[in-house]
Amino acid sequence: MAHFRLHGSKVLAVDLTGDTVKAKKGSMVAYDGEMTFKKKTGGGEGLRGMVTRRLTGEQMEVMEVKGHGTCYFADRASEVNLVTLHGEKLYVEASNLLCADGALRTGTTFTGLRGASQGNGLFTTTVEGSGQAALVSAGEAVVLRVTPEYPLRVDPGAYVAHTGRLQQHFQSGVNFRTLIGEGSGEAFQIRFEGEGLVYVQPSERDTVGGEV
Repeated sequence: MAHFRLHGSKVLAVDLTGDTVKAKKGSMVAYDGEMTFKKKTGGGEGLRGMVTRRLTGEQMEVMEVKGHGTCYFADRASEVNLVTLHGEKLYVEASNLLCADGALRTGTTFTGLRGASQGNGLFTTTVEGSGQAALVSAGEAVVLRVTPEYPLRVDPGAYVAHTGRLQQHFQSGVNFRTLIGEGSGEAFQIRFEGEGLVYVQPSERDTVGGEV
């Protein structure tokens, strides 16, 4: 299995011994050893994945990297965050997924109005199985735990990914700025309930719902 490690905070180093990883197209910045690079359609899910992603609007262009040596990946000097999966499913925006072990399965899932509020469509990418994945974020991501006793409210513009048994509830007409009297127009929150982890970046992307 490929070994993921951080080389600084903004570069991912992946040690390969004949293994395969799927990475964001164009994210390779250097490598040593012998590597092959192949463009994959449909987010690496083949023809069916290509059709699904075109229908859902969840775009993800990936390349397959295979070989012996070390390959380095980065994406516009974004911070890299490592996630280790043990049979669970990771939900992540396609633009935040930098690299995934070749043994992990990727797909799409319906997110409803959460995706619409972020301007990312109604679907998001899933990564499932056992192995490592690397996410990118605008600033170092914070990992927040959700429990049944302590639900979590998240700004859609700061959301990166989540794992665990979580239910998402979309709330409109309220945001963090309206709570302190500085809101302007309608905006949104995501309420997570259940048991799991939510990855949040310390920088907000633009959202459809206005300033949040």
